[in-house]
Amino acid sequence: MILVYFILLVFLHLSSKSTANENFENYVSCDMPKSDVDLVEFSLNLDYLEAKFFLWGSLGYGLDKFAPEVADSGPLPIGAQIAKLSPLKRDVITQFGFQEVGHLRAINDTITRFPRLLLNLSRESFATVMDNAFGHPLKPPFDAYANDINYLLASYVIPYVGMTGYVGDNPKLQSSTAKRLVVGLLGVECQDVVLRALLYEQGKEMVEPYGITVAEFTNRISRLRNKLGRHGIKDEGLNMKSKVGVEGRIRENVLAGSG
Repeated sequence: MILVYFILLVFLHLSSKSTANENFENYVSCDMPKSDVDLVEFSLNLDYLEAKFFLWGSLGYGLDKFAPEVADSGPLPIGAQIAKLSPLKRDVITQFGFQEVGHLRAINDTITRFPRLLLNLSRESFATVMDNAFGHPLKPPFDAYANDINYLLASYVIPYVGMTGYVGDNPKLQSSTAKRLVVGLLGVECQDVVLRALLYEQGKEMVEPYGITVAEFTNRISRLRNKLGRHGIKDEGLNMKSKVGVEGRIRENVLAGSG
């Protein structure tokens, strides 16, 4: 869960002027205990993050235009923009965005009127994550919206975090309502698999202008996940040491945890 907190801290824009969490009780109406509500709210922030990033990246607009009833007021994200994507990648990312809207509807049907927080989806936020993954600032700074490869790598960071959040929440939930909701959402968390397949196809290509392969970028991101997650291997990149690859025989690793 430390990884989840790290990602949210990077992308959440905290402001003393924000009113998102004021009068919290006014936003919640359900049969869950307060502890379950807090955990589901945490997961909701991750779904807001995914929905906004995918909708803005593929369509150039977010929840306020696509599904204003789900947005439920709240501020527009900072720095979100349409990405320079090929038709195929734009189609895939659009479908990701639509799926996340469905997640938000499911949560809002269970817990009503959650306020959304101010998110920073600027290039600088994603550059911060990549700098942490490599242990030094990339020059020029990583631009998540520049092209297919960059956007897929930026996206690779996010769905895994959402899935980790749900897995971490599930054992702590008390009410059957919350457990059914989280299990149902986990059952359709497949974006990470799709992203890995798309990146695997381009694994040997260089991420410009860094002269580093796509596969190595995923390896670095996964190492950051493991470092923040602590206690063992939490994630795997597209290349592994042969002894820990699938059946200890190959280095290629399109499916995380397939060894």
